[in-house]
Amino acid sequence: MPPNFLACPKCGRLVHAETLKRLAAEGQAAEEKSDWTAALSAWREVLEKVPPGSSQFETVFKRVDGLSRKLEASGSRPKEPFWRKNGSWVGVSGLAVLALSKLKFLLLGFSKIGTLLTMIAFFGIYWAAWGWRFAGGLVLSIYLHEMGHVARLRHYGIQATAPMFLPGVGALVRLQQRLVNVREDARVGLAGPWWGLGAALACYAAYRLGLGPYWGGIAKVGAWINLFNLLPLGPLDGGRGFRSLTKTQRLLALLGIAAAWWSTKEGLLLFLGGMAIFRVMEPGAPTERDDEGLAQYLILVAALSALCLIQIPGLATDSLP
Repeated sequence: MPPNFLACPKCGRLVHAETLKRLAAEGQAAEEKSDWTAALSAWREVLEKVPPGSSQFETVFKRVDGLSRKLEASGSRPKEPFWRKNGSWVGVSGLAVLALSKLKFLLLGFSKIGTLLTMIAFFGIYWAAWGWRFAGGLVLSIYLHEMGHVARLRHYGIQATAPMFLPGVGALVRLQQRLVNVREDARVGLAGPWWGLGAALACYAAYRLGLGPYWGGIAKVGAWINLFNLLPLGPLDGGRGFRSLTKTQRLLALLGIAAAWWSTKEGLLLFLGGMAIFRVMEPGAPTERDDEGLAQYLILVAALSALCLIQIPGLATDSLP
């Protein structure tokens, strides 16, 4: 049989039967421990190894969808950390381990040659145009945005590539497994702007602490880029965020965009509003409300629009991209 076959065309026997048994056992064990992320990771791998359209595929797909909803319903919060249970010394060491694990995650892209090479090319273009300080800050800001997507994908047990930069355009992360519902898509999409907002706020804090006007420029440009990504259009983060919203919620999002424009007069919000009108009118919107998705989108629009108002004396931000 060809190597990409998942089942024998004659007898119907599953090619990866033994692997499927192991993965199903791992998934079941994780479910019993309420470790929804680990369970999702195992069952998604099962989904890749059964033929699409088969009864097995439909059964596993529904199971993954149900587990994803359980993860969402759990509030996405881990159980009580062990350092709160075992005294202060263990607490300090536990926090140190946590910090190191987060640092290891953030350094993931720097261990991938593709990420490094594309990042260097991206950095070189902006260095030539606006100097190395602005270029370096912008690269790290975009990198954090993409790592926000990666973090949320891992939360759902979904495998994905490290960020890849597109010089002069931006960056992207390629999914290696499928999303099973619109809420997963919305959360993964909006995770990037959330991390991007955090990066912009950190740069703004550095600017306010007197570390240099370029920090303010990076904060402003980073906020604008993340606001652009909230356009409710196709594959952009905002387009994915809108997919889980009902028609009424899309109208509320439109009103939120209008309020942000009235407050800030940021021209980019006119484009967001124009696209939001089309999304309100399009057929096929979900009927199940996604209050968290709506709240996330509105908060991001408000916060990023406010950061776009940053004025930096002595720095010609109008000349920045």
